[in-house]
Amino acid sequence: MTSHIDWVRAFCLTLPHTTEDVQWGNDLLFRIANKIYCVTCLEPAAPVKLCFKCTPEKFAELVEMEGIIPAPYMARNHWVALVEMNALRQAEIKELVRNSHQLVLQKLPKKQQVELNKPPSKARSSKPRARRKT
Repeated sequence: MTSHIDWVRAFCLTLPHTTEDVQWGNDLLFRIANKIYCVTCLEPAAPVKLCFKCTPEKFAELVEMEGIIPAPYMARNHWVALVEMNALRQAEIKELVRNSHQLVLQKLPKKQQVELNKPPSKARSSKPRARRKT
């Protein structure tokens, strides 16, 4: 049986412009433009398994469910924490994490959003350009 960490990581890395790193000892963070949108603890015995951002309406709905609490330190920003991974189906969790990714993306400065949405530029030729005679 794979742990939730494996499928959460695999899923987050499919989302555009996602980077990952470990911070605060053993928390695996997923970011877009250096802004966190999802956190999972690498310690299996940790009480909080997964955290993500949601809309104020979804936050109010989710924290009423068994196995989901306001995220420590981040509840004021509408983050929830799953203390039981079976509180929601995997498909629901993926959709909520995708929404978290979108919420964080939408909060980025417009200029940064435009940069992220630009198609990758073609690499320049390594051939030296001919100099003009003056």
